[in-house]
Amino acid sequence: MKKSLLALSAIFALVLTSCSDNDDVNEETLTGSGEISLKFDNGYNGNDLVLGTANAANANGEVITVKRFSYIISNISFINKDGEEYIYAKDDSYFIINQETEEDLIALADIPAGEYTTVKFGVGVDQEKYLQGAEGQGDFLTLAEENNMMWSWQAGYKFLNFEGTFTSETITEATEFKIHMGSHGSSLDNYKEVTLALPENVVVGDGIDSNIHLKIDASKILVGGTNSIELTEKQVIMVDAEKSPQIAVNTSEIFVVDHIHNGNGH
Repeated sequence: MKKSLLALSAIFALVLTSCSDNDDVNEETLTGSGEISLKFDNGYNGNDLVLGTANAANANGEVITVKRFSYIISNISFINKDGEEYIYAKDDSYFIINQETEEDLIALADIPAGEYTTVKFGVGVDQEKYLQGAEGQGDFLTLAEENNMMWSWQAGYKFLNFEGTFTSETITEATEFKIHMGSHGSSLDNYKEVTLALPENVVVGDGIDSNIHLKIDASKILVGGTNSIELTEKQVIMVDAEKSPQIAVNTSEIFVVDHIHNGNGH
């Protein structure tokens, strides 16, 4: 009986300590600035995304093996608990998440101290940035070329590079698919904005660096909440006035905030 009481006391003390730690972070007067990082945890229909490994059939009956999965994240901003928006410096706000190279973390320094309730970002490169011309892209142009995220400067950026093989009921031999989605001039603008409410406020300030952990479901690129794309019907989607905008909408729906690490950095 004494051992049980001791164990319960230890657990109770641990709970109190944990609550106290959280209160210290949230109630502390926040000053200065800190870092907020965003972790993009790529998955496929509830599983980890492992390149080269076949996944279970989707709702279209297609078994997908992903061999390349990359996308552009841009124009990040945060909305605080008072409704004020902090927009990260535009010239420094273009990033590539690349499953092949395991680039999955974006670290944003010098975020003003506060508690933020919402994160916003773009998928792709907006028209304003692209129309600055090649010289206006800075180092991001080279980064995109190195990560296979451009067709050419004239054709533009690939906002999404999603490749692999698949089989279906009617296509039984492993067949290659390629989905390269982007804008094509100003006539077909596939840039999308994503707004995600956070499950708890992310806190940042002097000595407090925090992390937003996002879960990504790549299966929704094909079978999303809005559109269903069948590879059996078309295996290569690039410049496609009908399907490319549908892919853009689906891609904007693959992001979910899983949890927050306050005061723990990455």
